[in-house]
Amino acid sequence: MKDLNITAEIKGAAHHDLKHDSAIKQVQGRADYTDDILEPAGTLHAYLGVSTVTHANIRAMDLTRVRSAPGVVTVLTAEDIPGVNDVSPTGKHDEPVFPTEKVEFHGQPLFAVIAESRDAARRAAELADVDYEVLPHALDAISAREAGMPMVTDPLKLERGDVEAGLAEAPHRVQGRVTVGGQDHMYLEGHIAFAIPGEDDDVVVHCSTQHPSEAQHMVSHVLGVPSNAVVVNVRRMGGGFGGKESQMNLFCAVAALGAKKLNRPVKIRPDRDQDMTATGKRHDFVIDYDLGFDGEGRIQAVDSQFAARCGYSSDLSGPVTDRALFHADNAYFYPHVRLTSCPQKTNTVSNTAFRGFGGPQGVVAAERMIEEIAYALGKDPLEVRKANFYGQPGDGRTLTPYHQEVEDNVIGRIVEELEESADYQARRAAIIADNAKGGIIRRGIALTPVKFGISFTATWYNQAGALIHIYNDGSIHLNHGGTEMGQGLNTKVAQVVAEAFQVDFDRIKITKTTTEKVPNTSATAASSGSDLNGMAALDACEQIKTRLVKFAAESRGMAESAVSFGPNHIRIGEEVVEFATFIREAYMARVHLSAAGFYKTPKIHWDRAAGKGRPFYYYAYGASCSEVAIDTLTGEYRVERTDILHDVGRSLNPILDKGQVEGAFIQGMGWLTTEELWWDDAGRLRTHAPSTYKIPLASDRPRSFNVKLADWSENREMTIKRSKAVGEPPFMLGISVLEALSMAVASVGDYRECPRLETPATPERVLMAVERLKAGG
Repeated sequence: MKDLNITAEIKGAAHHDLKHDSAIKQVQGRADYTDDILEPAGTLHAYLGVSTVTHANIRAMDLTRVRSAPGVVTVLTAEDIPGVNDVSPTGKHDEPVFPTEKVEFHGQPLFAVIAESRDAARRAAELADVDYEVLPHALDAISAREAGMPMVTDPLKLERGDVEAGLAEAPHRVQGRVTVGGQDHMYLEGHIAFAIPGEDDDVVVHCSTQHPSEAQHMVSHVLGVPSNAVVVNVRRMGGGFGGKESQMNLFCAVAALGAKKLNRPVKIRPDRDQDMTATGKRHDFVIDYDLGFDGEGRIQAVDSQFAARCGYSSDLSGPVTDRALFHADNAYFYPHVRLTSCPQKTNTVSNTAFRGFGGPQGVVAAERMIEEIAYALGKDPLEVRKANFYGQPGDGRTLTPYHQEVEDNVIGRIVEELEESADYQARRAAIIADNAKGGIIRRGIALTPVKFGISFTATWYNQAGALIHIYNDGSIHLNHGGTEMGQGLNTKVAQVVAEAFQVDFDRIKITKTTTEKVPNTSATAASSGSDLNGMAALDACEQIKTRLVKFAAESRGMAESAVSFGPNHIRIGEEVVEFATFIREAYMARVHLSAAGFYKTPKIHWDRAAGKGRPFYYYAYGASCSEVAIDTLTGEYRVERTDILHDVGRSLNPILDKGQVEGAFIQGMGWLTTEELWWDDAGRLRTHAPSTYKIPLASDRPRSFNVKLADWSENREMTIKRSKAVGEPPFMLGISVLEALSMAVASVGDYRECPRLETPATPERVLMAVERLKAGG
């Protein structure tokens, strides 16, 4: 036995800062994405041919010119599908790979060209001759509802108390409407799928998806083969944000269809324009509210309806609109409440998951109602927010509209600490005094909270698997069901494994996500990646550790209590054995060094029909304080300063979590300010490229940006290492920018009226609100 430094700490354990495992490779351009996979000889390329009208019956489709174009090998239509012509993620069978009778949105895929090159396929796709019988169309939720178009799925109603009596008895009452815009995912890596045919029914699909198992099942259904014939591999994605949860199904199906029909590898990668027009986005909402409150600003009753532009098919609109209702309370207690959803069908691309999954739209509605109360009573909105916070168990103010008790409420402490550290009160007073001088530049400040429920509302998705091998040289192979899209999931799960075995992080090899190793995975979504996959990996570790401890004790004739894992070693009584040496010994003794781990979230349940249950395992909290300055002559503005305090429990990796908070805030700010989706009257999406769709730039970030994690927090529930999810909750911190803009605009009217800014609050909308208030409303 060689000398070991048994007092050293392992490198890369949980709860420590550790850079993203692919960071250096990504910066240097060495990280491989799907499009970087070496193409085998004979690889073909696919491109989608799409509709040029918004709503129509297809009379005839002549693809003669497409098939005869240079480089074209074949053209895929619905007739080439041996299985089911559907890639609907919810099983409603309303999302065909290629439609046969009707076009339901402008840019809907009608066929796919397979050619020797991508350029040839792209050029040929423009040559189709389609005879349409054009039908009337409706593009937004309200006009579609007025036209009698159906909902894409069943609505939800959450109700508690006596809403009519609560509204009637409230000393003050306000009714209003807020329009909340959508958002494009604008990932760096677009959609892509690369299918390689195998023998018999087999096909391997490399793609950029957040949901490998769903892609596997969709391909199997379309091909008419069992799922065991389809392998889906994902090494990493260049961003996802929900846009690659279900939207990749179409591309995987097309690539696999072409590969199996021609027995040649097929890759499909749309350009940015087609990526943006053919795939869904964040749902935009029109939210009506009827609000009753008292003279202290306490909410008495809320009756609110949430109409969403869902697009032509259901996709994930049901759970998205459900979650909008789940978060329409944000951090506030409503004594009497009724919330209803309207997942409205429209003649637009089918909208889908996006970071927050409907929750941000619900939170915007809650903050608008707080804002209405504040302006009606002449109060600081923060004062109204505090008056309406959920309470503590036993005080009668902890029951949500869906009848779950809020048992872990820390929002009061978070807001109090941020209010002090951001010097909110003094700055607000100075801003009001400065605005009173009547200058062209007006400023605003707002401090907004976030309470966000963590778990999939579809209870069965709250499960995960992992597979861990220890090789006889002591190296460790880690595979789990989550996908890496830049958020650092692989790094965090590997840190959990490193700590469990008490080995250095570098000893662990993180491999691609593949349906060959972990079956029936859930999407990496709902902020659940670390919670679910970290626990599954830990379960696998504990199985192997149990075997190793038993072997160590039996081989030395000692009790199992005498065996312990230390930094890169095993202690057996007084004997200390290097980890790799001990693993080799265990292998020679035929100890099983592999384990499949599994985890399912406890305590959760949900009865959608009754609108009652515990859909969330716990809540994550946060708060942000933003200061803005607007030019009242142009509507232009900038964010001067933002301070954030966010709760991630006992962080698995503080530096990665801080990065997630920063990125989420900027993305949320962009959604509410610059990112505008616009369809023309003909139903064509005009903001279909970076030239017309404006995401925030580095220069748009707050001039002073201070982000801190609530390092005192620890999850009360038994999550992985007592951490909390961080993917989605901080997205809603960007709402503080919208609220600060609202205050700056309101100063033009001496704060007598709620400006009712629509989102995105572009400079044009800010200017129009300023002019409206100048004219007296």
